[in-house]
Amino acid sequence: MVTAQESGTAAVEAVEALREALTAAGIVLPSLGADAASPSLNLITLGRVRADVALRLADVIQRGCA
Repeated sequence: MVTAQESGTAAVEAVEALREALTAAGIVLPSLGADAASPSLNLITLGRVRADVALRLADVIQRGCA
């Protein structure tokens, strides 16, 4: 069984990895973070972004899937 602390650590590591990948693609999600309200669920908060940032993110994902 994964403890809340282990789960929270995994979320923080996932946030760091995602932030690094997004930064490399020139994308910043200001609200990106681990959801402290539900550590046992290991959720990541992506937050709200401007439409132009969402379009850039969609473009990066589409190019990566091609």
